[in-house]
Amino acid sequence: MNGLLEVFLLSLVPTFEGRYAIVYGIGRGYPLLGTILAASIGVITLSLVLPPVLPYIDGVMLWLKKTPLKKVARLYIYYVERVRKKAHPYVEKWGFWGLLIFVAVPLPGTGIWTGALAAYLLGIEARRSIPALILGGLLSMAITVGPALGLFG
Repeated sequence: MNGLLEVFLLSLVPTFEGRYAIVYGIGRGYPLLGTILAASIGVITLSLVLPPVLPYIDGVMLWLKKTPLKKVARLYIYYVERVRKKAHPYVEKWGFWGLLIFVAVPLPGTGIWTGALAAYLLGIEARRSIPALILGGLLSMAITVGPALGLFG
């Protein structure tokens, strides 16, 4: 598989996202500019796709609760509750900027997937959440690899 395609696909994976996809690409020796571009395209793709798709997941989970896959639905519900508790203070207090910061901080449990879910759960419109997700995801990549590339000092 093409290395930059790997970086792009990894940038779509929950919790891995662009911030760790870029580390993977650099670690594998892929071209720096191509790696940054592939991870950035993944961040933008996630940020554009997740907000409009998330409302449909609830219906799927309600249906899954009635099937042998009810454990998947329970796991989703657990994750949703965790996201709500973790992100609510940031988003409630600071809105757009809180969501951006929440997505940008490269810690476990933050990122585009969690930020998009939090925005959905807290009723933030897609037109407000998408820019925060994109900027937060790109900033997270910069925070993660910037120091290693000598960009911040």
